[in-house]
Amino acid sequence: MSITPSTGIRSTRARIALVPLLSLGLLGGSVAFAGPALGHDDRRDDRHGCTVKPLDPKDLRGNKVDFRIKVQCDDIDGKKDGKRTVHIRQLRYEDEKGPRRTDDFLGRSRFYEEFDKNDQKARIIHSVDKVRNLDRRGAEEVYHVVSFRVQKGNGDWSDWTKWEMSEVVEVTRGR
Repeated sequence: MSITPSTGIRSTRARIALVPLLSLGLLGGSVAFAGPALGHDDRRDDRHGCTVKPLDPKDLRGNKVDFRIKVQCDDIDGKKDGKRTVHIRQLRYEDEKGPRRTDDFLGRSRFYEEFDKNDQKARIIHSVDKVRNLDRRGAEEVYHVVSFRVQKGNGDWSDWTKWEMSEVVEVTRGR
């Protein structure tokens, strides 16, 4: 004769084992909710009132494309440090369709733009690059991504922003 535990004992043991797991899950969920709210506020303040936006690439004559970037700093009035330097990173790509989906890297650039209290207008940076396959195929889809950080007049740099992507634009072989 063999003794086997009843199903009632097993279910009680299973319930007891689940209590710590559920407690940890609830604790982890509340921590996950608290994290992003703090990060969002800090990131917004770190930009020091400047914005950088990748504009849609513009087709130029031949095999050249202008990967334009719009930069603006607008909260400098009345600040003691009265100056901002924007450091921009840019990566340019040719969009590739198909099963491998590996976009062709065209190039990278870095820009520094300085603003003071008299510079309230947005600036457009013109970053012109050649699109190699435009000569052979006649049309290509291109885009670029940018990230930036800002230095206040006192020398403090913000953190780098997340990469922001322009629209993918089809360019054709120029006239």
